[in-house]
Amino acid sequence: MVAGSIALIGFGVDTLIEVLSAFVILWRLLSIHHDERRERIALKLVGVSFLLLAAYVAYEAVSSLVIKEPPDKSLIGIALAILALFIMPLLARAKRRAAIRLNSAALSADSRQSAICAYLSAILLGGLAMNSAFGWWWADPVAALIMLPIIIKEGLEALRGELCADCH
Repeated sequence: MVAGSIALIGFGVDTLIEVLSAFVILWRLLSIHHDERRERIALKLVGVSFLLLAAYVAYEAVSSLVIKEPPDKSLIGIALAILALFIMPLLARAKRRAAIRLNSAALSADSRQSAICAYLSAILLGGLAMNSAFGWWWADPVAALIMLPIIIKEGLEALRGELCADCH
């Protein structure tokens, strides 16, 4: 927020959603037996979280472009994006394996959210780097807009329950 980077804020909100999603998954997994009702609720909550993130990112990115609001340079944001680019695929792979073992479409959705975080990290890194290196203020909100189709697609798939072919 201090840097005024929409892509970085979107990435941060995605991380917050990732943490909330993890709590939803924990709630689902605390059920001793495979509870179909908990599974559906958890999957819907993951999907809604994606769509809320998409709405926020879209609004902020378009607003920044319209009013030509340049973000500050953010070396910390660049470092966090690089770190997430390496860590999130490993986390996603571990969650995917657990989803298959536990027969959990909700955990599978959460694993996809971790994988998406890696894609978002790459997009974020591009926007932040172009702003820092070349002063292209518009690269940040454009990077945020590039994230939208990915976020929306995952949200809709989670709401439809289309995420874990191996879990059923």
